[in-house]
Amino acid sequence: MNIVERGRRFLYSLQELATRSAWDWRRCPSCGDTLTHKWGTYRRHPWFLEGRQVVVVQRHRCPQCRRTYSEQSPTLVRGGWYAREIRRCALDQWQHGGSSVRKIAALLRSLLGHQERWLLWRPLDPPPVPQQTCRLSASSLERWLDAAGAHAQASVADQLVGVTLAGQVATDGLWACLTGRTRRVVLLLADNASGLIWPPVVVAGEEAAAHWHRLFARAARAGLDLRQVHGVTSDGATGLLAYLARSLDWVSHQRCVFHLWRPFTQEILVRAQHATRGLTDEAAKAARRAVWRESVRMVRAVLNAPTHLAAQRAFDDLALQPWGEALSGLLDAHLDAALVHLLDYNHGLGRTSPEWLWRDFRMRLSHGRNHRSEVRLERAALLFAIYHNFEPAQERSERKRTYRHPGLCPLAVAGVPLSGISYLDALSV
Repeated sequence: MNIVERGRRFLYSLQELATRSAWDWRRCPSCGDTLTHKWGTYRRHPWFLEGRQVVVVQRHRCPQCRRTYSEQSPTLVRGGWYAREIRRCALDQWQHGGSSVRKIAALLRSLLGHQERWLLWRPLDPPPVPQQTCRLSASSLERWLDAAGAHAQASVADQLVGVTLAGQVATDGLWACLTGRTRRVVLLLADNASGLIWPPVVVAGEEAAAHWHRLFARAARAGLDLRQVHGVTSDGATGLLAYLARSLDWVSHQRCVFHLWRPFTQEILVRAQHATRGLTDEAAKAARRAVWRESVRMVRAVLNAPTHLAAQRAFDDLALQPWGEALSGLLDAHLDAALVHLLDYNHGLGRTSPEWLWRDFRMRLSHGRNHRSEVRLERAALLFAIYHNFEPAQERSERKRTYRHPGLCPLAVAGVPLSGISYLDALSV
C-alpha cells in the first residue's frame, strides 16, 4: 500500500465517521452487539477556526461486554484542545508558507481568539476577556510537526510502490548544523522525469559509500527498483562514485554541469584579469568583457553540445586559444562525465543535480536551528518529501521561471491518480 492509498483510506475513514447515523453508533466497537443504551454525555470546549465552541459528546454502554464508549467526530482530535482543522492549518502554514512555529502560533491565536494582531487589523474591536483568549503556543505546533514527521518516518516502507520510473535519477545533499555544532547532511534522491523525491536520509557526510548505500536502500524499501536505474546525476561526491562502482556498476554517472562551472568561472576570471595588463579604464573593461564573453561561449559550446562529435570539435577549438590551455585542462578531466546524458542508454538523464529543491526546504530548515537533533532533522526532511510529491506546480509561468508540468504534482506526473488526496491526508493529520 503506497502513500496515496494510505491517504485515501484515512480520508474515507473521516467520511465514514461523518456519515454514521444514530443506529450505527448503537453498535458496540468491542463486541459488535447492538443492544446498547445511552450512558450520559460530557462537554468539550475545543478551538475551531471560527473560535471556541461547546461540543456535547454522547456516551454509550454495552450490557453484553459492560464497556462504555463515546461517539467520535471527524472534526475533533481525541484528547486535543484544538480541532483537526487547526492542526492541518498549522502544519500547512509551516510547510507551504515557510513560516516559523512562533509566527504561526501568533497568527492562529490572533485569528481564533480575536486578540494580539487581530486588534492591529481591527483597531475598533474591543479586546477579548481573559477567559476567552487563545493560549496556543509554539511548543504545541512543534509537537504536531514532530508527530507528523514520526508518521512520515513510519510510512517509508512501500511509500511509492507502483510509481512509474524513468530510470534516470539525480542526487544532492544539504548540510545542516545541529546542537553542539554538530554537522549532518540530508541526502536526497529525485526522479528526473517527474521530480518525485524518494525518502531522504540524514548521515554524517558524503565521503563514505555506506551513507549512499543507506540512501538507495531506503529508496528501494520505499518502492524503487534499483535494477531499472540507468543513470545518476550528482555533484561528484566520492562516496557516491564508490557506491556505484561497488553495488550498481551498470549505472552511469553524470557530473552536474552547474557544479562544474564553479572552477571554470574562477579560471575565466583569472584570464580576464590577465587580459587587462597595460590597459586602463574603458580599454581594460572592454578587454575584460571580451575575454569573459568569448571564454564562456566556448565552454558552453562544449558542455551544451548536442553530440559527442560537436563537443570534441568545440573542445579542440578551446584548446587552440592562447588563453584556453588552462580551461581545456580543467574541462578535459570531467569531459566524459559531463556528456553522459548524450548516450542512448541515458536518454532523459538530467545535467544538473536537484539543488533547486533545497530552496523550499531551507525556508523551514533554518540551517538546522529548528531541528536540534538528527532524528528531528530527518523527520522534517521526510515530511518535506511527502509535501513536495503531493504539491502541484504553479499553473502560471513567471518572467524568470517556467514549469515543466504546470498544475501537476510529481505523483500525478508519475502516473499516480490522487483523486483529491492531499499530503495532510497521507500524514493522517
